[in-house]
Amino acid sequence: MEDERVFGMSFAKVYPMLLAKAERKGRTKDESAARSAKALAIPLK
Repeated sequence: MEDERVFGMSFAKVYPMLLAKAERKGRTKDESAARSAKALAIPLK
């Protein structure tokens, strides 16, 4: 990744990085997915 800014990336490219960061902070993938969905107002199944 060559100095690419987050706001210029698609969500599909940023999401794995968000999950990795959340896991480093001790959160589970489910917690991270719920937070992301809530922030983006995406209904979870």
